[in-house]
Amino acid sequence: MGLIQAAAAVKKFKSFVITAHVNPEGDALGSQIAFYNLLKKLGKEAVILDEDAVPSEYEFLPGQELVRKFKYNPGRRVAFDCLVVLDSSDLLRTGEVWRVNREKKPVLNIDHHISNIKFGDVNWVEPFTSSASEMVYKLFKYMRVPLDADTALALYVGMMTDTGSFRYSNTTAETHCAAAELMKYKIDTVQVYKNIYENIPNEEVKLLNKILPSVKRDCGGKLVWFQVPHNLLRGKKIIFDLSEHILSFGRAMQGAEVVVLFKENLGVKREIRVNLRSQGKFDVNKIAQLFGGGGHKAAAGITMHGTITAVRQKVLAKIKSSL
Repeated sequence: MGLIQAAAAVKKFKSFVITAHVNPEGDALGSQIAFYNLLKKLGKEAVILDEDAVPSEYEFLPGQELVRKFKYNPGRRVAFDCLVVLDSSDLLRTGEVWRVNREKKPVLNIDHHISNIKFGDVNWVEPFTSSASEMVYKLFKYMRVPLDADTALALYVGMMTDTGSFRYSNTTAETHCAAAELMKYKIDTVQVYKNIYENIPNEEVKLLNKILPSVKRDCGGKLVWFQVPHNLLRGKKIIFDLSEHILSFGRAMQGAEVVVLFKENLGVKREIRVNLRSQGKFDVNKIAQLFGGGGHKAAAGITMHGTITAVRQKVLAKIKSSL
């Protein structure tokens, strides 16, 4: 039903603002760009507004230049008929972008997080689909809108990154079928992977060398965690998101069932970003929801306020009591 309602909304409205969650990664970017292309093929007007800029590892994506960094201005009015929110479990996950909807225009919520709170006027939520990008692929097929090489690449990147290169449990037969069709558009899958995961700048490599040795283990090695204080980042121009590399390193450690990364945000005082990953048995989404965050069973995130020490103690205590 959600797919049908989403398609009806696309047909009904003429102009759209498209957005996704803060700190966009492959799925947020891929689904937004592909959705923009869908609208343009249907003769609609659209703009992509995101809280944060496109990370350097995704600058190879055709259409990334369409993503405008949003800065809220109470005196500026953006005219549109429908706000489309992709890959976000909560409207507030868009940062300040939700404020663009001062006139309370209809909201189309397209998401695959199990923690989605159904905040839209139209809610198309599929918790067992690999990615928002796979959902947008379904929309192309349902509406019989032809794909093209650039859109196929955007969708492939979204699906690949959110499935851990098609190795996480959210990868289904339907995901592989969709990826197979997208690959018919001559996607250089090797180069795509290198651009995203094997292109770390030298300065960030030096930073990794400082972070990884600080790894801590608990619960007999089942719990692995890292901490990145702001003084480690201060004065550095970080252009590459190291979070997934750090978390992947933790997941690769023998016996690790849960991996947590605590990182102090440079832009906001006493704001801590917490990323949680599991091997699939432990539900990190339940932990995240205890602190106002959310995500999936094997991958979730939280933004908390306080000192990094206090936040770490609270989160780790809940994990330890459940392990």
